[in-house]
Amino acid sequence: MKSLFSMQVGLVGRVMDMQLQRQNVIAGNIANVETPNYKPRELTFEKDLQAALGLDARGRLSLTAEGHIPSAFDPNSFGPNWEKKLRPRLIYGEDHVNIDKEMAKHAKNQLQYTALTQVMTKTFEGLNTIIMDGKQA
Repeated sequence: MKSLFSMQVGLVGRVMDMQLQRQNVIAGNIANVETPNYKPRELTFEKDLQAALGLDARGRLSLTAEGHIPSAFDPNSFGPNWEKKLRPRLIYGEDHVNIDKEMAKHAKNQLQYTALTQVMTKTFEGLNTIIMDGKQA
């Protein structure tokens, strides 16, 4: 239980950090919408995150051996090295900032961050329930 909980909190926290970094990049693009010769930047990390977690392109666990069960997940196999493999990258885009695209990216990123916040909240609420039930027993 402890390793699964710390893994989930650590993973969600790290992804939230990257979402925040992405939000800062988007804000910088929007702030430079009128700056001549400014190339918008984009922060990407989803493919590296999927690879670090052993997921395929559709978000499902990938099978590395024929005998593996598709839905099984061993939290002990999820070591601390995953974070070393996960490096967000800045990509320089078009020759100008498209404010509509940047505002859409901003809205999408904000929704994703909010969803991650709810996941983290529910995780702690569940832990609180377990602790409170244990005290009553």
